[in-house]
Amino acid sequence: MKAMTITAYGENAKFEAADLPKPVATPGHVVIRIAASSVNTVDTMIRSMGSDLPLSPALPAVLGMDFAGVIEAVGQGVTGFAVGDEVYGCAGGLADIQGALAEYMLADARLIAHKPKSITMREAAAMPLVGITAYEGLERAGVTAGQKVLVQGGAGGVGHLALQLAKHFGAEVYGTGTGDGQMEVIKGYGATPIDFAAEKIADYVAKYTGGAGFDLIFDTVGGANMTNSFEAAALNAQIASTVGLLEIDLSPAHFKGLSLHIVFMLLPMLSNIGRERHGAILAKLAKIVDAGALKPLLDEKAFGLDNVAGAYDHLTSGKAIGKVVIDI
Repeated sequence: MKAMTITAYGENAKFEAADLPKPVATPGHVVIRIAASSVNTVDTMIRSMGSDLPLSPALPAVLGMDFAGVIEAVGQGVTGFAVGDEVYGCAGGLADIQGALAEYMLADARLIAHKPKSITMREAAAMPLVGITAYEGLERAGVTAGQKVLVQGGAGGVGHLALQLAKHFGAEVYGTGTGDGQMEVIKGYGATPIDFAAEKIADYVAKYTGGAGFDLIFDTVGGANMTNSFEAAALNAQIASTVGLLEIDLSPAHFKGLSLHIVFMLLPMLSNIGRERHGAILAKLAKIVDAGALKPLLDEKAFGLDNVAGAYDHLTSGKAIGKVVIDI
């Protein structure tokens, strides 16, 4: 089968075409003919950082975590899936698991679900990692109807789905961003856009919460931005974040009684613990999509398997609006 491999790590590392053996179905796994794969920030981090990132695969490697495709073969013990089923998931491209930048992929059946019927393969391929992250963060933070929910980075990959999910769950939703493009994306999903570059935190907290603060904050920016989330939070609020790799003064969180939830979506793949949870979330997301309450945003640029590097570079350039998808 044709695959794009990486033989050296680095910021400008090249992807090279290779002819690899087609995978064979093993117990608990399925072989999938890949239709499309999307690029996530963690994919670009693996490419540039290599062994400095503990989850990077040994070289030569086939990257690509997200995919949508059709089942070609079913291994022993797999139930609920059959040859010909359209599926999607996030099931490789790290550690010792082959990724989706190939014509075929072996995937743990616990990590996949039937593709939403109402969207294309390209759209489905854009959803798994960011969709699971958005769902898990909101669920762990206990989102409920009537809450005031702030999504930091509302136009981003995780953020734009978190906006829609929070709204689906009945929350009053707000999203931070900057620039006309991001403001339009946030507004387009029925959320109130907040320009973080133009509005002080105290001002928008006063404007939208009467000074009380937001009940739940999903900080998809994370890192140093977490202090901004602490400032915008209400007393005893819940904060979910996707980036906790920093040393930070928790005093503001202490004096507000905040609860912090760090979402590291790749844990089930890396640890082989709780993988069935990801399949279950993807199945729930598919129902929400088909009910018309959730739709991924795709960047307008198209990339094929012969231009994987272009797709990675486009995402790291910061110019992408929506998920970058590669047609396999």
